[in-house]
Amino acid sequence: MPSLPANVIELTQALVRIPSVNPDGDPGTDGIGEEQCARFVADFLRASGAEVMLNMVELGRPNVIGRFLSNPSADGKPKPRILFAPHTDTVSVGGMTIDPFGGELREGKVWGRGASDTKGSMAAMLWALHEMREVIPMLPVEVHFAGFMSEESAQLGSQHFAKHHGRYDLAIIGEPTSLKTVFCHKGCLWADVHTTGVAVHGATPELGENAIVKMARVVSGLDTRFRALLAQAGGADPWLGHSTINLGMINGGTRSNIVADSCKLRVDIRTTPGLQKAGGALALLKEFVKQTDPTASVTVASEAFHLDTDPSNPFVRKLIDAGADLTGAPWFCDAAFLAVAGTPAIAIGPGSIAQAHTKDEFITVVDLEAGVEFFVRFLKSLEE
Repeated sequence: MPSLPANVIELTQALVRIPSVNPDGDPGTDGIGEEQCARFVADFLRASGAEVMLNMVELGRPNVIGRFLSNPSADGKPKPRILFAPHTDTVSVGGMTIDPFGGELREGKVWGRGASDTKGSMAAMLWALHEMREVIPMLPVEVHFAGFMSEESAQLGSQHFAKHHGRYDLAIIGEPTSLKTVFCHKGCLWADVHTTGVAVHGATPELGENAIVKMARVVSGLDTRFRALLAQAGGADPWLGHSTINLGMINGGTRSNIVADSCKLRVDIRTTPGLQKAGGALALLKEFVKQTDPTASVTVASEAFHLDTDPSNPFVRKLIDAGADLTGAPWFCDAAFLAVAGTPAIAIGPGSIAQAHTKDEFITVVDLEAGVEFFVRFLKSLEE
């Protein structure tokens, strides 16, 4: 790093200008993979006094990990460990109406892909750690940083980290939460529903069996009766509401003049803790599909866990006391994968989720500066 950014605004601009688009799906650019961004963050962490390593999770896609020096505790016992952990990847830049990697500063905002989700949170965390670099060794906790790859698809970075780096006393996941403490969020099941038919010439459809027509009956049921069943089975969570389903993608047939012998529907089910306790979304989906069409099947594309961290955790209470009220979220993030591995985790960061993944993504300067102030305030509170 030739020279450090002068402030959190310049740091955010520099991060946005580094393409780090998740390669899954249609990234909309050749600038895929997190390595360049991870190396930039590594240089910044070193300049802030941390010991740094890159863990290559996939080729060209590392986690970046920084560990700040920590003086021995007065009683000689191991200190609790705190982890700051935003993600370095972004979603696709396809369809954006601004330069996705411009990092332009205008109208009191930094514009570009990742400005909100989640390079703004990453910049606020990094700048707060930089400002506190001389104090951190004397805190009664160890302070570490991890920039996770692959959060926007498959969450490979957080899963790899949880497997290889043990548990922490709190993980603070960087996400745009308007500086509120997301201590619970929904889980997510992506599943494929498959119907089959018999292919014949399109001129004589009565001789075949149309998988698309069969899927239409499944779709109708999922959009009505199953939606209500989900809400009933899981109940209304006081923070998260009901479990929901979105019918996201459908594909069937091979040509317009051939009766379709296959059709696939991708569904996105967002799950509450109550639904998990009631047996989970997958079992409910399989039973419903079987009742609607005995020949249909269900396969799992991916599944992410819900988050339900104890708000009485002493470090969570420190966040609340620093001004970050509790809230829940309908989306999911890396926090859940760390929590499953034994690390209490929450999500927090400046900016609004409403600006994430948008065609003209931005974060305001006011929010960035508020983020730095908050994380500094939280770190200082650990001295008390």
